[in-house]
Amino acid sequence: MPHSPATVHRMFELLEPIATVTFSEVPNEAFLAVGMRNYWDGYFAGRAAPLGTAPAEVVHAIFYNFAEGEVARHIPWVWGKISPQEAIAVRERGSAAALRQLIGELADSPGLVRAADLATRAAVSAPTVGRPLYAGLRALDVPREPVARLWHAATLLREHRGDGHNAALVTHGIGGTEAHVLLALSLGMRAEKFGRIHHLPAARLAAVIDGLRARGLVDADGGFTDAGRETRERIEALTDDLAGPAYEVLGAAELDELIAELEPIAAAVRAAGD
Repeated sequence: MPHSPATVHRMFELLEPIATVTFSEVPNEAFLAVGMRNYWDGYFAGRAAPLGTAPAEVVHAIFYNFAEGEVARHIPWVWGKISPQEAIAVRERGSAAALRQLIGELADSPGLVRAADLATRAAVSAPTVGRPLYAGLRALDVPREPVARLWHAATLLREHRGDGHNAALVTHGIGGTEAHVLLALSLGMRAEKFGRIHHLPAARLAAVIDGLRARGLVDADGGFTDAGRETRERIEALTDDLAGPAYEVLGAAELDELIAELEPIAAAVRAAGD
């Protein structure tokens, strides 16, 4: 059954910190130990591995929001050091270890097992059509160990939502770097200070902002216009709408139970990160 947009968005808020432990120090160290040169080698090897040895152009298109040339600095170089199958295994082990470390005693709780079971039911239920990264992940075996299974389910649901988010951005004519500018502004930050794009050449970033200004989305001072804010809100609403089908396999009571079980886990991850 369909669930409310607010409930679907709440699932995003709870799953995001669980899935993104994969970008933390423990998995990073695991990738460095197998020959990666830096954090971004491990990032691209781990996240792109379900796509096989896809060329940089394909990875760039699917990941969507990296500046031109960034993917090519790592793909295909990483495949000379590690195979996609090995990268999948390193990522899973490192992510499960990181999650277990961050949540402490919750890792061995009945609530985590229940959350892993319910989240996995949702994570393997959604259509794969038009969802390339999600489809690649769906082709992988689901881990049996509960902590790894919860991380895997959270990652599946995150990438399912991410594929839909890319579709929403394309629908609204927002490119990858433009999406980061809008995200920065939604967080109350100047685009030039935002971590994912502050490293770009000043002229390139200025051109992106000028383009958004010409479309009436950014004002003369580099902040949101009303139209810019409304566009960002429409994109987020469409993203939640497109994420909804993943949860329709769960009844309302089951989804409420999943939210209740995820809340202390997500809170523990956030607290440890802070």
